[in-house]
Amino acid sequence: MRQSRVDEEVRAALAAADDPSASPQDRAEMLMEIAMGLQQLPESPDQIEAAIDLYERAGAICPSDEYLLSTRIAARRATALLALPNGGADALERARTELEKATRHFADLDRPEELAEAELNLGLTIHNLAGLNRARITDAISAYQRAVRTFDRVRFPKEFAILQNNLATAFLSMPFTDSRAKMREALAVQAFEEGLKIVNLIDHPTEYAMLQNNLGNALQYASSSHVVENNLRALEAYDEALKVRTRAAMPLEYANTIANKANCLWNLPDDPADPGNGNRANLTAAREYYRECREIFMGSGEADKARIVAEVCEQIDRELLSAPAAKSDGLSGSVQPHLN
Repeated sequence: MRQSRVDEEVRAALAAADDPSASPQDRAEMLMEIAMGLQQLPESPDQIEAAIDLYERAGAICPSDEYLLSTRIAARRATALLALPNGGADALERARTELEKATRHFADLDRPEELAEAELNLGLTIHNLAGLNRARITDAISAYQRAVRTFDRVRFPKEFAILQNNLATAFLSMPFTDSRAKMREALAVQAFEEGLKIVNLIDHPTEYAMLQNNLGNALQYASSSHVVENNLRALEAYDEALKVRTRAAMPLEYANTIANKANCLWNLPDDPADPGNGNRANLTAAREYYRECREIFMGSGEADKARIVAEVCEQIDRELLSAPAAKSDGLSGSVQPHLN
């Protein structure tokens, strides 16, 4: 049924593009608009693939003297290639080529906002290629930094927040074996915090939750001498993210965040002022979070994640068997009262 709906949408798009009463420019724009609609919130990879095909057709129809429209089509096609599930390095390399051309053309045409959007997507593409050892992460950082010159905090708060998140994750993806590792960790935390100064829970809930979740991860895994303080700050960030990432509205995002929170609790003493008392209560709370996210992963077809979480639960069970009983301080089985 899903495939037939995609086929129907594509047929309608092609019929509209073949309308003899419309100019080639209008038909190319029509195909681009329909492709963008298919690409937005796709329900299956088929829609992304169909969008790529429509962008290709739009590019073929577009008159050669329509320089701006041709560049827009190419830039949009690149975003579809970037979003293609299992597209692999080949799709990413094609997207990079398209976006590098688009950035030059938008610059020539004096289109700063479209240039910044292309730079943002170029950064994402290079970022993904760097994860496959096909590009340098520093090139992704440079693209993000060029984009933020236009997507500033005042006029484009949403884009600014996304760029700060991308910059931070890029810093964190760099090797941590040299003397500048701690500086990059600090830059990442600072970038997340800069983004959170601009977006808020009410107006930008998705970006707010993304930044809080990733800030929590950055704090939790930072190589710092202030491990307990960082973990406590991370828990607060995860709780902020969970105000948006609820199980009902965003089950997979919710599961990822409670898994992050569980890992943080696993490594945190019940009483930070008395770490020798152990962390039996936090271990118990972590196990419950892990069990819940395993249930969600299983129900969502994320079998590999569910298996990993199940193994973690078994390890926590073993630790609980050997953990000393907590002192009678009212904390058994519960998260510490300082958490939001």
